[in-house]
Amino acid sequence: MDHYITGAAIKALRERCGLTQAQLADQLCVSDKTVSKWETGRGLPDITLLEPLAAALHVSLPELLSGEVITNANRSANLLRSRLYVCPICGNILPATGAAGISCCGVTLPQLEAEAPDDAHNAAVTEIEHELYVEIPHEMTKTHYISFIVYVTGDRFELVRLYPEGPAAARFFRRGHGKLYWYCNKHGLFEQKV
Repeated sequence: MDHYITGAAIKALRERCGLTQAQLADQLCVSDKTVSKWETGRGLPDITLLEPLAAALHVSLPELLSGEVITNANRSANLLRSRLYVCPICGNILPATGAAGISCCGVTLPQLEAEAPDDAHNAAVTEIEHELYVEIPHEMTKTHYISFIVYVTGDRFELVRLYPEGPAAARFFRRGHGKLYWYCNKHGLFEQKV
């Protein structure tokens, strides 16, 4: 870790909250000179003050340490804006409904970027009564396989986990327009509107 917390981050977050150095100092039971020293890089807040400092600045502890405020613009909880993360070590599948800092097995995971299907990763979608039957003609060996298929609508997120040597297919109850996602362990995430 290159830095503990920067004075510039404390100052920017304090100003964003509309607090003076004295007001912040009062909330933390320290002097305004102490806050000034933090902001000018002549001192650092004690570790016992980090949580109260984050609370006073209306940010989470990770936001305070990084100096970046994470704003989730997904206020309407539209699941079509979901993000997917896959751990390369254990294969854990982690969905998030907004901006998130996700880690697994000690690794910070990047958000997966979905691509349009290609010839080797195309999904055949058949509507049978009130169900969608999704089949991906893809090999399912232990080294190259589709690990999951997801059907997302505005209010539902359904994930079917797949395993090597099994079929690359899933059934979902049709719930209106949405998106299908599927993940190839070698080529990444693909998406298709349904």
